[in-house]
Amino acid sequence: MSAPPSGEGGARPRGRGFAAVLLRELRHILPPTLFFLVGFNLIVLTTQLAVNGTPRGIAGFVLASTAALVVGKTVLVANLMPVLRRFDTAPLFRTILFKTAFYWGLTLIARLIERVLGYLLSEGNLAGLPGYFAEHFQWGRFLAIQIWIMVLFALYVTATEIDGGIGPGGLRRILFAPRHSHPTAQHRTAPDLPGPG
Repeated sequence: MSAPPSGEGGARPRGRGFAAVLLRELRHILPPTLFFLVGFNLIVLTTQLAVNGTPRGIAGFVLASTAALVVGKTVLVANLMPVLRRFDTAPLFRTILFKTAFYWGLTLIARLIERVLGYLLSEGNLAGLPGYFAEHFQWGRFLAIQIWIMVLFALYVTATEIDGGIGPGGLRRILFAPRHSHPTAQHRTAPDLPGPG
C-alpha cells in the first residue's frame, strides 16, 4: 500500500502545522493583551494627569504596552497551573475572587522584583536596599497602580469566567450581536380582575 499524500489523511506539512500553532497562540494571547494594553495605558494617562496635569512623554505608554504583552502571556501561562482550577466547581464569585487575588499577587511580586533588580543594577549595593525602600521608594504611587491592576484583573476574570460559563464566545454574542425584540410587560394586557358581586 502506498502512503497517502500529504494533506489527504497523512501528516501535515511542517509549515502548516507551525502556522496553525502560531495562529492558535495568537488567538489566545490577543484578548488579555488588548485588555491590559488599554487598561495599563489608562493607568499611565490618569497618573500623568493627576501628577502633572497633562500627559507627558511616551515613555510611560511604551512601558505600559510592554507590560501588557508580558501580562497577556503570563495570564496564559498561569491558566495552565493546576492551582487555578481549585475553585472551578465553587460558586462563581469564589472563582473570580481567587483568580483575581492570584493574578494580583503574582503581579505584586513581579513588580517588587523589578524594582529590586532596577536598584541593584543602578547601585549594586544589596545592603542599601532597605534604606532605598524606606526613603526613596514611592509607595503611594506603587500602591495606587496595584489598586488599578486589581480592578483590571477583577474585570478581566469576571468577563472570562462568565464567558466560560455561557460557552465560548457567548459573552461576545450577548454584547455585540443584535438583539431580537421580545414582548415586554408593557405590551401584555392586564389580567381580568373579578368584579364585585
